[in-house]
Amino acid sequence: MFTIRTMNAISPIINEILAGYVVSADAESPDALIVRSAELKDYKRGVGLAAIARAGAGVNNIPVEACSADGIVVFNTPGANANAVAELVVAAMLMTGRDILGGAEWVRTLKGQGGAVSKLVEKEKARFAGPELRGKSLGVIGLGAIGALVANAAVALGMEVYGFDPYVSVEHAWALSRSVKRVTDREELIRSSDYITIHIPLTKDTRGLFNADMYAKMKAGATLLNFARGELADCDDTVEALRSGRLRAYATDFPCDEMLGVPGILALPHLGASTPESEENCAKMAAEQLRDFLEYGIIRNSVNLPDVELPRSKANRVTIAHRNTPGMLGAITGILSADQVNIANLTNTSRGELAYTALDIDGAFTSVQVEKLGGLEHVLKVRVI
Repeated sequence: MFTIRTMNAISPIINEILAGYVVSADAESPDALIVRSAELKDYKRGVGLAAIARAGAGVNNIPVEACSADGIVVFNTPGANANAVAELVVAAMLMTGRDILGGAEWVRTLKGQGGAVSKLVEKEKARFAGPELRGKSLGVIGLGAIGALVANAAVALGMEVYGFDPYVSVEHAWALSRSVKRVTDREELIRSSDYITIHIPLTKDTRGLFNADMYAKMKAGATLLNFARGELADCDDTVEALRSGRLRAYATDFPCDEMLGVPGILALPHLGASTPESEENCAKMAAEQLRDFLEYGIIRNSVNLPDVELPRSKANRVTIAHRNTPGMLGAITGILSADQVNIANLTNTSRGELAYTALDIDGAFTSVQVEKLGGLEHVLKVRVI
């Protein structure tokens, strides 16, 4: 029986998927964690912890490098909240184009005016007018699950849509409308778009991507939508771009103090994935990934180890997370060969500096064999399933 510790409130659908498991917010010595936004950098990881599943896309709250060093697989759930975020991006385009929020707040102040309300509304409505989306250009940076949905929705709204993503997958490319024009030069997209929406991960290379230099290249009066990660846009430079008129509006799900109260900024409280459908989808996907990993050693959607699919051919399976160094596979199989153990099925895959070997054998693994495997240089974690 496996033990799962929930680090946040998680949709109860996980109990259906993990039937027979111990699933608890205070589980001790867990085999795996499911987390949403809880900060795990100071979490004390036990030797038995094999996996962490993030019910969402971003893993900035998880110490991925430290987990990798311990052979712990870190999962996320790409695409599970895509529709929720995409809908909010479209709503933000509408709200920054036309001052819907400002108009609604102003109407609330008319309480008590009685019959004069309709006249006041007609007199002042021009204050909140704004352009339509139809015919405007939208540049989408990042054509993953969310970016593709936003691009397709914008096409349906009559916008001219451009997409930039040098690493777009075949799956997401097939999901794109044929009307989306793919560009290979990000600056070309920046210069020509009335609206720009960002759907890329936060890395050392993308942090502060939208700064003074980038804003100087943008079409004057453009609108930037950031529902990916707040740090992709420099706070001070964004505020200055708004004050100078370079930016018409900035919408984000990740407000910083410098932006609060600045005209032209639509700051939302991280609502992107806050729908019951999204939370259930993310929880379901996270639980399924943990179940398949804990029971079969299968890896899907890991952010640190390679994806692994290996149909189980025998009752006894061992999985080994290790450094991606020459000779490792030979060292692993050599230990078993020396003991006359027949390997019925095997896979070995790598991702950057890490690798993962899964194998099925005839007979059973002995504790001595497991100890030998674990004692190999560059081996991070050994699991017998």
